[in-house]
Formats: sequence, C-alpha cells, structure tokens
Amino acid sequence: MKKRTTKILMIIGIIVSAGLIYIFTYVPPLSEQHGNVETELYLGEGDKQPLIVAFGGGGGGNDWARDYMKAKRDSLNRMGYAVLAVGYFNYKSSPSYLDRISLNAISDSILSIAKHPQIDENKIALMGGSRGGELALNLGSRFSHFHAVIGLSTSNVSFPAITWTANTSSWTFNGEEVAYVPAPFKTILPAMKGDLYTAHSMMLENKNAIQNAEIKVEDINGPILIVSGKNDEQWPATAMSNQLMERLKEKNFSFHSEHAVLDGSHIAPLDHFNLVYDFLNQHLAVE
Repeated sequence: MKKRTTKILMIIGIIVSAGLIYIFTYVPPLSEQHGNVETELYLGEGDKQPLIVAFGGGGGGNDWARDYMKAKRDSLNRMGYAVLAVGYFNYKSSPSYLDRISLNAISDSILSIAKHPQIDENKIALMGGSRGGELALNLGSRFSHFHAVIGLSTSNVSFPAITWTANTSSWTFNGEEVAYVPAPFKTILPAMKGDLYTAHSMMLENKNAIQNAEIKVEDINGPILIVSGKNDEQWPATAMSNQLMERLKEKNFSFHSEHAVLDGSHIAPLDHFNLVYDFLNQHLAVE
C-alpha cells in the first residue's frame, strides 16, 4: 500500500510539474486583430485644436468614450482641445486581450486622425491612466511626434500581458516585444485573490528585470505630468512614479516634469483633474 501511495504521489507531482512548465512556457498565438485600433474623436469649436489622446487602463474597452468621462471630455472641448478616445484592446475590432499591442499601429492611427483640418498636429498630448499611463509613456518615449505626456496612476516599467499565462509583453514596437518585468510563480496566489498590489509588488522585487523593462522616459519630446495616489490599491503607483522622476533627473531631462502625490487611491487623479487642466494650459496652450 505504501509503495502504491508513493507511486501515486510521484505521478501527481509529475503532472503538476508538467502543468506548471506548460503554463510558464506556452506562448499564445498573436491575435488576429493585432494592429487594429478603435478610436472616437470629440472635437471642440474652432481650428488648430491641440489633440489630447486618452487611454483607459487594464480593464479594456474605451474608457474615454464612456458616459462617465463625458464631463471631462466636454470640459476639454470647451477649453479648445480635441479629445481622441482610444480603445486598444477589448473594444470592437481591437485585440481581445492586453497582449503584444502594437505601439506602431496606435501611433499611426493617432497621426492619421491628427491630419483633421481642425486639429493642430504639432500639439499632441498623450494621457493615460494605470496601464494606459504605461502605454502613454511607452509611446511618448519612442515617437517624437508626441509633444507631452500625462500619466495618471502610472508605472515606470512595462508589465506583462494580461493573459492567463502572463509570459508575453503587453506591447510590441517595430514587430518586437517590449521588455517587461515578468510575473514569478509566487504572484499566482495573490492574483487569484484579486490582490493586484501584492502581485505587482512581487514583480518589482526583480531588480535586474526592472532595469531592463524601465521605460526610457527621458526620450519623451515634451513636458511630463505624473499624478499618483499614495494609497493606490492596484499597484505601488507613487513609488514607481518616484522612480520615474528620479530617472528623469539622472538623465538630465530638458523639459518640464512634475509628480503630484495625492491622498487617495488608484482613481484619485480623476478626482483632481484640475492638475491636468493647469498642466495643459501651461504647456500645451490653445492659440
């Protein structure tokens, strides 16, 4: 009986080990919708409107096209800005998952829309919250035709794709995966519990990976506004934003940069949107 039990346990161990190896080595196929970007343009009155390109976070869809963002869209329009709401995954014909999203395709879509006769294509600001902030920083650091970046509850590194294996990058650039901080095995339990703060904190323990996956924010061609809540429950946004600002200082960033730290949670920046209005009026003014 003892030998039989030992044999059964060995078989179970082999099966579990094989399953784990599969999970951590399986690469899902690239989405058939790869490169598809969905946009909604909201224009104000007048010509030569600076364009605010707005990205939602890791929930997917197109946050800035939703009703709950209408007041902020309308206020930007009244100030003289055009707003481009971008759905880069889980929205209409875009890829279903945040997995190897093409930065090139998003950039091309923005530039195409910026040719609209009422838009000033020389004044394009990227604005994103959470994973959308990570996206905005990645775009701004790679394409010089963007002139300002606003990151709300953002990160200083690229994180893995939001898939069940989490072993691909969230982004691609020129057909190659953008370097990211991997998710170690120990993140499975907190992730399953919905404790994303702990899961992200565990990923950030890998200092070598952080160095490789850090976004080169010093290459952004314009001013930067970062806003974080020091009680963020999704990930350590304030700590990551502080690292971002430290990198800008070390690299002698030549444009204006600021980090506003709020008493609040992951969504606190949306409750203090006057910071965004002030930043735009100062650094991307309407003519």
